[in-house]
Amino acid sequence: MEQEIMQEVIQHFRFPEHLKEEIPYGSGHINDTFRLTFEGETGKPRRFILQRMNKEIFLRPVELMENIVGVTTWLRGKIISNGGDPERETLNLVPAADGNCYYRDSAGDYWRAYLFIEDAVCYNQVEKPEDFYESALAFGHFQRLLADYPAKTLHETIKDFHNTEERFLKLQKAVREDVCKRADKVKDEIAFALSRESLAHTLCRMQKNGELPLRVTHNDTKLNNIMMDRATGKGICVIDLDTVMPGLAVNDFGDSIRFGASTGAEDERDLSKIWCSLELFEAYTKGFLEGCGGSLTHEEICMLPDGAITMTYECGIRFLTDYLSGDTYFKTHREGQNLDRCRTQFKLVADMEQKKQQMYEIIANYANIKQHKCFKTNLIK
Repeated sequence: MEQEIMQEVIQHFRFPEHLKEEIPYGSGHINDTFRLTFEGETGKPRRFILQRMNKEIFLRPVELMENIVGVTTWLRGKIISNGGDPERETLNLVPAADGNCYYRDSAGDYWRAYLFIEDAVCYNQVEKPEDFYESALAFGHFQRLLADYPAKTLHETIKDFHNTEERFLKLQKAVREDVCKRADKVKDEIAFALSRESLAHTLCRMQKNGELPLRVTHNDTKLNNIMMDRATGKGICVIDLDTVMPGLAVNDFGDSIRFGASTGAEDERDLSKIWCSLELFEAYTKGFLEGCGGSLTHEEICMLPDGAITMTYECGIRFLTDYLSGDTYFKTHREGQNLDRCRTQFKLVADMEQKKQQMYEIIANYANIKQHKCFKTNLIK
């Protein structure tokens, strides 16, 4: 039945006629992704990405696709006007036979297709600071190109995705209900989370007060969502736009630091191996600010370290909530994996808190900021 569905889907997109190869592709855990190779008219193979969207996570796929069409169309126009290559610097959707940007199969699943970006690669982990810098440059450039996009017109594809206040309330509920009777085993982790409630409110409050502007944000700014040119090693295209929606630029920056500047794996059991690398933080800061090219406000720039701490804290309380609730959201491959993930995030939070002034000074250096309420001293040399 699966192969019959696949054939049905392929026939309903505007692909070339002669399919030569169909293989699973990539390392993503959310959508089902395939690479299709067709025989081109000139004899050169033409390749495409075909994806079945995860309907358990993305409950409104049509709205999701409207976001992607809006953002990629906008990016394509900007890239062309800047003299860039729109075939490689943004995702390009392949229309379905009926002209839509998606196809709904006979089983009720939603599919979409993209042109395959040739001669490019993704990395799952930071192997050297230069790669992290390139990813930062690409995500910053993404921010700059979309700086004047009307963010409020985008759909919220996952409700309250980076609403840290709501995440905190869900943790409190999980602690109260303790459905798996695990709370007694994690008293230290619960105390750590609850004692930092202010972290859950700071950025949300600033956005509500208009101190931080609502922007088009990616919301999954990991290294593996940047396509790197094989020949030059330069970041060329931001991919995986499923969670593009209105949000805060400091959160996009922060999530990159959370994942990419950590010295260990997300589920590392030996916490002595976990800290925030200031070398990697500096490399990312340099690239991100260069990529943004002056599109961020003074307040956004000064709150970038707070974004890193808040996103790490938010992720930690999400892992802890899931552990207390019986591991129902995040996929686990061994007992206690979500608890280990929670502990690494909280170790990073504590380390970032100790290094916060140094993080501010790195930001100030690259942004040429001399004075702000965040700094212990008024003049950063």
